[in-house]
Amino acid sequence: MPNRLAESTSPYLRQHADNPVDWWEWGEAAFDEARRRDVPILLSVGYSACHWCHVMAHESFEDAATAEVMNRDFVNVKVDREERPDVDAVYMEAVQALTGRGGWPMTVWLTPEREPFFAGTYFPKEDRQGIASFIRVLDSVTRAWDSDRLSITEQAEKLTVAINREIPAGSAPTEDSVRRAYEQVIRSADPINGGFGGAPKFPQPPVLEFLLRVADRPWADRARPVLRQALIKMARGGIYDHVIGGFARYSVDDEWLVPHFEKMLYDNAQLARIYLRAGQVLGDPSLWTITDEVIAYMNTHLRHPDGGYYSAQDADSEGEEGKFAVFGYEEFLDATGDDSDIATRVFGVTERGNFESKNILHRAAGHNEVAEAMGVDVERVDEAVDRAIAALGKIRDVRVPPSLDDKVVASWNGLAIRALAEAGAVLGNADHLADARMCAQFVLNQMVDGEGRLLRSWSQGRATTKAFLEDYAAMATGLFALYQATGEIGWYESAKRLTEEAIELFGDESGGALFSTGSDAERLISRKKDQMDNPLPSGNSLMSEALMLLAAYEGAPARRAEGEAILSAGGLLIDRYPSAAGHLLAVAASHLDGMREVAIVGPDAHRLADAIWAGFHPGLAVAVSIDDDTSIPLLEGRWSEGNTLAYVCRDFVCDRPVSSLEDLTSLLQG
Repeated sequence: MPNRLAESTSPYLRQHADNPVDWWEWGEAAFDEARRRDVPILLSVGYSACHWCHVMAHESFEDAATAEVMNRDFVNVKVDREERPDVDAVYMEAVQALTGRGGWPMTVWLTPEREPFFAGTYFPKEDRQGIASFIRVLDSVTRAWDSDRLSITEQAEKLTVAINREIPAGSAPTEDSVRRAYEQVIRSADPINGGFGGAPKFPQPPVLEFLLRVADRPWADRARPVLRQALIKMARGGIYDHVIGGFARYSVDDEWLVPHFEKMLYDNAQLARIYLRAGQVLGDPSLWTITDEVIAYMNTHLRHPDGGYYSAQDADSEGEEGKFAVFGYEEFLDATGDDSDIATRVFGVTERGNFESKNILHRAAGHNEVAEAMGVDVERVDEAVDRAIAALGKIRDVRVPPSLDDKVVASWNGLAIRALAEAGAVLGNADHLADARMCAQFVLNQMVDGEGRLLRSWSQGRATTKAFLEDYAAMATGLFALYQATGEIGWYESAKRLTEEAIELFGDESGGALFSTGSDAERLISRKKDQMDNPLPSGNSLMSEALMLLAAYEGAPARRAEGEAILSAGGLLIDRYPSAAGHLLAVAASHLDGMREVAIVGPDAHRLADAIWAGFHPGLAVAVSIDDDTSIPLLEGRWSEGNTLAYVCRDFVCDRPVSSLEDLTSLLQG
């Protein structure tokens, strides 16, 4: 008999619809039931692509005996962290306070008033390596609830106070504080394998974005080599799918070899853009191959027919982690045939394998290296590898694919719009621009309520949950990028509206950082402020960027002050934990450089705009119009009949207008 999750908009919740556990969705009905029965809430938080969530579900939530205990002693609530990041953020702090670490599945016990008193992550079915079994934990919580309610109440009150503590505001970022943050980030760089820290190793796109934006600083001499090494090592490693493209969530080792096989839209959207812009900053257009391959992966495997992008592909296939992605030795030889000698060397395939006797493909040797070792032309290697990839793709085509999380999340699609728009403009690829337009139209048409209020997620024709700050901010920055890439005023108007609505919905009367949840949203036990990247850019850092852009377009000092206030609110975070504030640092670096406005008007405006996209200029607000458009203040008074002119300005004070690509390029570099 299906439980209450069968009609959920969350694919993750629907995965649990046939559990013997009597699951409830998060809501007042569940809390009322806990009060009526005088039992605790057992809150279980996860997401569809989470491997250990699946393990705990199989071991415990699908087990009738365990479910009987859960149903008898608790009201059980299941939450998709991707639909409800607000709930996840609040109770993850409780987990971290109690255990010193976090992760998913997240398991938290609450009073009927939603206050946490005990928490953990994954609990095994049987006692294992010092971790108590789930059944033992359930029994212990029930005994404490029945016999020592006062201690539980005191613990819940203490945890609730801890959860409500905010990060103190620091001072406004300065060139000195940005430099110190850069030095801390660089010290964490892995000099051997690239990236930052050790295993498990995450790509950390916000930190890479920061390095992109400071690469020209005289004190940032290691930014380019650290960037180059990280991007090349990731693209060669097993974390990258060398058959169909796309990056896995992270690598379980420090060499980028063995991925945690799930693929998330937010990682791939961010990394497509990072490789694009790094190709410019590093003067290495070969990196654009990764951009195009990742976008092709997104379009083939994550795209809704109407243009929005789904959330993720699972790590597991047929109940086995990585089964879809890996290859047996004989299977690989059979598939690659006459090219197997070359292909095994390039992709590091061996009889022993590198993952449970199978092979995770990785670029073990370069084409030139293999050509030299085998005494053949490099063209022969290129052709052999292309044929091998095609043959391996056919094998993948007949395998059971990983499950798809088919919800469309507003913030993740905002990141995708930005990546697609910029890729279209930089690479001159009209298809990428068309993809960005379709994605933007999908979100703006399908993911709003009757009042025009943005919604968080959409699945199977239904959009639910009021959007959070990160959704508004990511969509606004994505739409600003789409406007800059196309000159189509509708995208600007939508970006402006979302930015202004965000201030109304999420603003704090005392100033500084914005709240994560809107003033019209459900009140949890804590109203958090999203300031740390995790792993998306924080909502506040994206909103600071959107506000700076809007201020530049509109000539609006008040908007710039709001963006600066967000930067100041993150000052202490920047000083103490710079790796957790990469995008905030990136925005701060651009702000310290000074925002510039560029207005390009005239019949040949789009051709002249090519100068903008030939380089990486993150501190630019670009307005392009082929007619006498005054709908944006930056364009007012710029029109000269029959002429195409570009104005480069700071605070609306402009250099003389220019009419050639060469002159505009010179002004941008000045």
